[in-house]
Amino acid sequence: MKLSHKFLAAFCSSLALTGCMKVLDKTDLSSTNGALIFNDSTLTQMNLDYIYDQNLPAGISSLGPGNPSVTTLSDESFGESKLLEGTLLVNEVGDFGTKLDATNNYGKIRVINMFLNDVNGGSLPRFTKNKLRAQAQFFRAWRYFDLVRLYGGVPMVLTPLAAVGVEARDQAFLPRNTTAESFALIVKDLDSTIASVPGKWASTNDWGRITKGSAAAFKGRVLLTAASPQFNPTDDVTKWQASYDANKQAYDLLTANGYGLNSSFDQLWFQEVNNPEAVLVTGYNTTTSDQARKNNGYDNATRPSYTGTSGGSNQPSWEMVKAFPMLDGKKPGESTKYAYTDQLFFKNRDPRFDKTIAYNGVTWPLNGNSNYKLWTYFAGGKTVEPKATNTGFYTRKAINPAPAISEVQYSGTDWIEIRFAEVLLNLAESAVGVNKLDEAYTQLKAIRKRAGIEAGTDGLYGLKANMTRAELFDAILYERQIEFAFEGKRFWDLRRWKLIEKTLNGTRRTGVTINLKTTGVPADFATTRDNVSLEKAYTDYFTLAFKQLDTKYAVNWKPEYYFFAIPQSAIDNNPKLIQNTTWGGTFDPLK
Repeated sequence: MKLSHKFLAAFCSSLALTGCMKVLDKTDLSSTNGALIFNDSTLTQMNLDYIYDQNLPAGISSLGPGNPSVTTLSDESFGESKLLEGTLLVNEVGDFGTKLDATNNYGKIRVINMFLNDVNGGSLPRFTKNKLRAQAQFFRAWRYFDLVRLYGGVPMVLTPLAAVGVEARDQAFLPRNTTAESFALIVKDLDSTIASVPGKWASTNDWGRITKGSAAAFKGRVLLTAASPQFNPTDDVTKWQASYDANKQAYDLLTANGYGLNSSFDQLWFQEVNNPEAVLVTGYNTTTSDQARKNNGYDNATRPSYTGTSGGSNQPSWEMVKAFPMLDGKKPGESTKYAYTDQLFFKNRDPRFDKTIAYNGVTWPLNGNSNYKLWTYFAGGKTVEPKATNTGFYTRKAINPAPAISEVQYSGTDWIEIRFAEVLLNLAESAVGVNKLDEAYTQLKAIRKRAGIEAGTDGLYGLKANMTRAELFDAILYERQIEFAFEGKRFWDLRRWKLIEKTLNGTRRTGVTINLKTTGVPADFATTRDNVSLEKAYTDYFTLAFKQLDTKYAVNWKPEYYFFAIPQSAIDNNPKLIQNTTWGGTFDPLK
């Protein structure tokens, strides 16, 4: 879709964080008649579709210097970062979204504010205006939440500020709203969305549009974050109650409109229209035309490079591999029914294990070959892969087995940012916050039942009976680690619970090298290995060697990183911005 000139106009700082920047230097933007656009429902819809395109999440996010994937900022995967090294200084903090740019938070917020203003001034029927504006307000809330969870309170700009001139610049020197005010305005936008969009869109052509349930589910995520220790160190029960009410509203709205858990944990990624689990989804296509293509980059980036055209990202650490429970739902080493050994790490695990982790010898249908087996071992000191995985493992979640190698770069698999499973676990966590412990058990059991974990004689699917509030919080975070592995949520969970130091500090994440023994191995193993049972292969022919992935440093996350510093360049350009207390300023991000 071609963007209207209205939206390609020069972006100027709504916060005066940078100077004006011209996007179309050679276009006379003054000739654009905005009234004609926003009096026409089709043109207005096209402009809203641009906001969708620019703001719907495109997969796992990145963060910080060098833009590492958030999977590498937790125990899921591995990647070097000043954040985990603990060496980030205030004058080294790059922009995480406060500098005005067409592609970052405030640049996108300006576009949204322009749309909201112009739609309101158009001549479309009020009902139509409200429905269009409500969808844009969702994305304004989305952008502001991204800022608030990074910095605490930020300037909440709700109208498009004047673009040029000294007076406009002075008006754009806005102070930070408090964190409480910021959360309240985010929730206000989402409440407007919930009130004005349908519970389910009638046409399949509207697949992926914001619904009452998706707005409510995001509101639940926002208020769960506000209730978590990062923003609620005193465990204020009123914040937990607000979170519970929001997540219960999301659950009720979604179930009333036919949403629920998909019957399949792994295949849910490949069912598009009418997928009951897809609450907030970014749609992709398989088009190869440069003009119309919108392909999913996650699949091509994550699979082994030789099964696509790039690949090898999001490689699971040994810590992630070991985290999965056994088939009875108990953690490795705690099950009395299923013994665990590192040598046979794959045996009798939670069924989600094989649907998330690809490991040496596993059958992994790829590129249309339903019998494909992945081999990552070393023989004679050399990998048998064309290019070796760094950790010994790959992520197989949401990797489409059907496309041929040449087609992988054009993957059309939709990205599901909010699944119904998250709604259940958000509800469970907030229920624990208000001491509705039985309700938390109900949601946890539903997740584990769908996963295929054994119910057990007590029907608890491996959960400990009569857990305390603290134990249930831990159980829910553990369930989230497994259920949402490699969906970009683990880092944010550890951060909002202020558990990064406890989980990672002083440690070095681990990888595995699987070596073929030099004796006792059949001479024709390389050609017959696909017919050897996995347990026999690992018992008789392979040894496991463990290696540190963090070779330069042990993880040393600093407490001040729970609220990042406002970039110094932003403060230099706006004298009303105040730095966070944790970085030498006077702004308290907890207020």
